[in-house]
Amino acid sequence: MLQILNGVYIAGTVACLAQLGVPDLVELEPKSPQELATQLEVQPDGLYRLMRAAASIGVLCEGADGRFSETPLSAVLRSNAKPSLKGLAIMTGREWHGMGWAHLADCVRTGRQAFDLVHGTSIFEFFEKNQEEARIFDSAMTTLSMMDGPAVVSAYPFDGISSIVDIAGGVGLLLAMILEAHPKMRGTLYDLPRVIEHAKDGPLQNMLDRCAFASGDMFECVPAGADAYIMKHIIHDWPDDKCVALLQACRRAVNRGGKLLVVDHVIQPGNKFAPGKFLDLQMLIFPGGKERTEQEFRHIFKAAGWRLTRVIPTCVPESVLEAEPI
Repeated sequence: MLQILNGVYIAGTVACLAQLGVPDLVELEPKSPQELATQLEVQPDGLYRLMRAAASIGVLCEGADGRFSETPLSAVLRSNAKPSLKGLAIMTGREWHGMGWAHLADCVRTGRQAFDLVHGTSIFEFFEKNQEEARIFDSAMTTLSMMDGPAVVSAYPFDGISSIVDIAGGVGLLLAMILEAHPKMRGTLYDLPRVIEHAKDGPLQNMLDRCAFASGDMFECVPAGADAYIMKHIIHDWPDDKCVALLQACRRAVNRGGKLLVVDHVIQPGNKFAPGKFLDLQMLIFPGGKERTEQEFRHIFKAAGWRLTRVIPTCVPESVLEAEPI
């Protein structure tokens, strides 16, 4: 139990290490805290204590000379790692994130989200007003796409799909992976205006001849006339009524015989550990959505005019849920 409770200390240590950029500075050679403190403009003693703690869990390695070197765990926190978990680690240590988890009991009692309870606003409205926090969040989401995007492209065949819309697809990393794997396919990236503004300089910049960009209210309408609509880690953000509205918008827009592709965790019965069961609490705390069972997906799909046809596991915890119009 003490190991479990101390997890917050470990996550905080890793988040701080990433925020300061220490893993970047020990990539090429071991460095002492004294050397790094000057470069980072921090106190040497505090930095040493941070690095010593990180080394005790394999994130850095302290040598006999007091210098710290890179380890496989610290390497994935570098800015240039592929994939890099730096953005996700930094997000974990942000004040708004810790505050949300501090109010988990209130969320359980009331069903309201932490930001609504404390600030009277949603997490997405918070990001609209706090661009730096939005940037950190977007970086964390891109990190996840770098890991689960290839798994989706590998697991799902995309047979018979010549056009696809990626809904709330961020800067377009997943769409770029799909288009790269299927050179004859055309794609549309659909997201908020602030996101689309930067997307043309992102992963899709070499595919502008066969991709389009659009923005709008996804609960009202989505770009029409595509063979497939895909959304990764989007359905889990929202309660059932909002999900049904979004899926209905896709149903109205899809070509005859088209498909819906939802990439999310599918919660299985039983007591086995699954990351999705804890991500489900993250959804309870922040946006107000949930991770769903297969039966729960079937329910919201049917309410929106879709029929779940298959659930395809991937090499990461997420699955691809495929649906067809009823």
